[in-house]
Amino acid sequence: MKVSVLIPVYNEFLTMPMVLERVLAAPLPEGCEKEVIIIDDGSTDGTGEVVRRYVQSPLLVVHHSIANFGKATALRIGIARATGDIILIQDGDLEYDPADYVKILEPIASGRAKVVYGSRFWKPLRGMKLANRIANRILTWTANALFGARITDEATAYKAFHREVIDAMELRSSRFEFCPEITAKLRRLGYNITEVPISYNPRGILEGKKIRWRDGVEALWTLIRYRFVPLGRFDRRVALRGQGRRAESPAGSR
Repeated sequence: MKVSVLIPVYNEFLTMPMVLERVLAAPLPEGCEKEVIIIDDGSTDGTGEVVRRYVQSPLLVVHHSIANFGKATALRIGIARATGDIILIQDGDLEYDPADYVKILEPIASGRAKVVYGSRFWKPLRGMKLANRIANRILTWTANALFGARITDEATAYKAFHREVIDAMELRSSRFEFCPEITAKLRRLGYNITEVPISYNPRGILEGKKIRWRDGVEALWTLIRYRFVPLGRFDRRVALRGQGRRAESPAGSR
């Protein structure tokens, strides 16, 4: 199986070299191969120049945006470019460790799961600010209450999906609401979420963390909104079935 590692990045000049080295060196489950897709979302701090140093690697695909459109937009671009059977999301900082790839990918590669989230809360977590911890708890509780997700970490950046899951839904978010959007939609489509424990090294705003309190509010609203949006508005399978019925209908039939 091929694993497409998507790295949306915006102004991560200091961390990108180490992140890329770790990603390129990270082991995968047996029988898997890797492609790495970097989506530079309009960086202005020299991140683009750092990425270009690695452009000769046969594993890398690079997309440069002319402006900063948002993390979710970058991920949607990466998904469109990806050719893998599994989609894995990797942030462009050092909060998450690519050494966890085998744990995250194995349930999908072995056929035991379609969706895997790496949970930061399965073991003692130090360094996360109280406000961020509370926001994570609220989002996780809401996802469990509204969608029966049965997870411990809705907002984790380490998410992996079988291509089938991504192809089943229409994604429309543009910024940090990608996580609640995809959680809500995959649960509405009937996919279960498998969790595995991961390591986590929290960073603060002064170290480059970009998410703010308003992003938490938007994430909460996204979960609530997609609980009530009609399924047909984002279920690609419904559209495909409709196209198939129209193709089978006699010409001129109503």
